[in-house]
Amino acid sequence: MAATSPELGKEAKDVEEQVPLFAQDGSVNIKGQPVLKSKTGNWKACPFILGNETSERLAYYGINTNLVTFLTKKLNQSNARASVNVTNWSGTCYITPLIGAFLADAYLGRYWTIAVFSAIYFVGMVLLTLTTAVPSLVPPKYGSATMGQLAAFYLSLYLIALGTGGIKPCVSSFGADQFDENDEREKKNKVSFFNWFYFSVNIGALIASSVLVYIQDNVSWTWGFGVPAAMMGVAIISFFSGTPLYRHQKPGGSPLTRIAQVLTASFSKRRVAPSSDPNLLYETTDCSIQGSRKLEHTNFFCFLDKAATRIEGEKGNPSAWKLCTVTQVEEVKTIVRLLPIWATGIVFSTVYSQMSTLFVEQGQGMNRSIGRLTVGAASFSLFDTLSVIIWVPVYDRLIVPIVRHYSGDVRGFTQLQRMGIGLLISITSMIAAAIVEIKRLAMARELQLLDPSVNTPIVPISAFWQVPQYFLVGAAEVFTFVGQIEFFYDQAPDAMRSLCSALSLTTVALGNYLSSLLVTVITKITGKPGWIPANNLNIGHLDYFFWLLAVLSFLNLLCYLGCSHWYTYKKPHAEKEGGVGISMVPGKEGSQKQG
Repeated sequence: MAATSPELGKEAKDVEEQVPLFAQDGSVNIKGQPVLKSKTGNWKACPFILGNETSERLAYYGINTNLVTFLTKKLNQSNARASVNVTNWSGTCYITPLIGAFLADAYLGRYWTIAVFSAIYFVGMVLLTLTTAVPSLVPPKYGSATMGQLAAFYLSLYLIALGTGGIKPCVSSFGADQFDENDEREKKNKVSFFNWFYFSVNIGALIASSVLVYIQDNVSWTWGFGVPAAMMGVAIISFFSGTPLYRHQKPGGSPLTRIAQVLTASFSKRRVAPSSDPNLLYETTDCSIQGSRKLEHTNFFCFLDKAATRIEGEKGNPSAWKLCTVTQVEEVKTIVRLLPIWATGIVFSTVYSQMSTLFVEQGQGMNRSIGRLTVGAASFSLFDTLSVIIWVPVYDRLIVPIVRHYSGDVRGFTQLQRMGIGLLISITSMIAAAIVEIKRLAMARELQLLDPSVNTPIVPISAFWQVPQYFLVGAAEVFTFVGQIEFFYDQAPDAMRSLCSALSLTTVALGNYLSSLLVTVITKITGKPGWIPANNLNIGHLDYFFWLLAVLSFLNLLCYLGCSHWYTYKKPHAEKEGGVGISMVPGKEGSQKQG
């Protein structure tokens, strides 16, 4: 036995070297200590995060889906005013993630940001429910609401908007943090996580747009808002239940400050020629940014390298406002490289926004009867949600393994290829909508349903002809939106991941704003009745607007192809052979070792 002990010891040591006990990506537990791979993270932690997302999205869409109805029927607002208020609130919900993301990356970390903003969210939900239950807060059936009633209502609504701003950019990133990028098996699992994350979002949306809308329309608004409030409570419980299993990435300090330092240092040295040898640029032995890996120098935007170029008189460790590290400079370069890809997502979001606007108006002018039951035009968005629910497992379990076999890429398609496919599919959705509208208008003119003074008369053509356009938008989401979530997380600098996730969400807000701008401009240019008439769509040309979006989407796809061809994927220094990686061995937290 004595003779074999050294061999057994060597074998155990080899196994330990092959399968590290601790996560190698800098992950720590809630107390800031290195985490054991076998007891934390990976799929063990994900059910709590996905449960939180499903419940939170159910709560959000439980408010958003039918809010315009509440404003018109309960607050007695006009259609125009209600529409503007819903748009303003929805836009705010996709702008506030910039606040939550900044706090997460700079100070609180993703876990505590989610925790704090979830509490704000829950308070807003409870207050919103009370505005429909407490007699003094309920507006009169006829007439206008009092200032106090409006104040309570809008306070609750914008508390929800603030709360969702701390959750939206952090939950997907926090979920991805559970997978060690230095472990090939976990890296492959992370690809699947983003697919199932979006699946969870749509499960929540499906329940909200069907069950909750029914409760709000047919039972009461108190129950209609109370159930989402309760589900937000479930979301909080689900999230905290997984605390012992979570892996955390430490916040790296203010990303905006680091960006400003690079820009300031570059500008102050604008007359200095950057070093032609990257090895002569300033870099510290240990990465100076908490929780971040070093980044390799790239040859893009070389004028920013001036920030990392030493000049005469700069000795020791001068102020970061005068001399920045290569990694800090590369952070800024990475953000700049992401911006063109980000911009191409705006037109896609404009197409996506048609489901809650012009698709609904188109459906209102079609036969929506199933026997004696008449389906609401807005309910057809269920086919978009069903499309996503179908496409996510098909993509994750069927398409990815097949493409992976041929491409050799763990993701199957690269992130950029995946997003490009979604942009292409979105063009076909607009073409399908235009074809349906051509058919609808032809029948309306044949039947002489052209009175400009009435709201759009129903044309005897089934609204179920809209299903393909909704289904195509859903398929495009699975490729583009999910690819976008993964891309912005993966390509973001380590200490800016929440901020970049928030940046990707702003395309939804800007897409809505662009849609509103296009409608306004087209209405003014085409005059009366124009493409989109005020009352009867049968005397207009909504099909022209859909064709316009198809053309804009095609041009956007061409721009995207150019941007994606130009783009180079981020490469942390640790991935380079012989490079430097993060060591999280107990007692050596944050130390460096040869990779």
